[in-house]
Amino acid sequence: MRNALITGGTRGIGKAIAARLVADGLNCVLVGRDQATLDAAVDDLSSPAVTVVGIACDVTQPEQVTAMIESARAALGSIDVLVNCAGRSGGGVTKDLADELWRDVINTNLNSVFYVTKEVLRSQAMGAGGAVINIASTGGKQGVIHGAPYSASKHGVVGFTKALGLELARDGSDITVNAVCPGFVETEMAAQVRRNYAKIWEVTPEVAKSRIEARVPIGRYIEPIEVAAMVSYLASTQARGVTAQAMNVCGGLGNY
Repeated sequence: MRNALITGGTRGIGKAIAARLVADGLNCVLVGRDQATLDAAVDDLSSPAVTVVGIACDVTQPEQVTAMIESARAALGSIDVLVNCAGRSGGGVTKDLADELWRDVINTNLNSVFYVTKEVLRSQAMGAGGAVINIASTGGKQGVIHGAPYSASKHGVVGFTKALGLELARDGSDITVNAVCPGFVETEMAAQVRRNYAKIWEVTPEVAKSRIEARVPIGRYIEPIEVAAMVSYLASTQARGVTAQAMNVCGGLGNY
């Protein structure tokens, strides 16, 4: 049986990914900062057929990441699929951004991906046939107005994914590395983003939602389960020929 580790796996896209991988028959380690939230997610996702455990960790802290990977290996053994999904929103008018906000967005969205992936590889927790899947964004391929920290961080995730994917493709490790780039996805974070844009645009959150949906060719937000389906494919044996790619799940918002 294969094992997966999902950072940011307690809500939103991360929890939907965990649910899909559980349904696919993978044991799962959920990683988040709050133990109570982790416990609730584990209860929700537990299945007689697989093992689901939660490990509390601030993935922006390398020392905690090292300890978390050790705990994950003690619980399940190998890590066959790594999904880096921990992330946060963040933006505003760039000249008014607090330095602390910039640093926290970069640490949460980009540096954590490096820390966790590096430790999984360094510890040899992932062997041949493994898959690293990083949740980026269409904002990692194009600029997001009033979203400079977020867009910069997700561009970094896409670049890291492509570079590492090529590196591991040539070193004989047989590990694939890909990014999934959601567009606008209906989550708690999306609701917060709408509220932020509503303030900037001086409109209601409902009007902000309509404006955002008007930008999407299919005319709606993506559902988390649709992102999870792409992760499921990239984690499967059918996707061994796919690496160093950034795959969009965005309703046509980006076609590159």
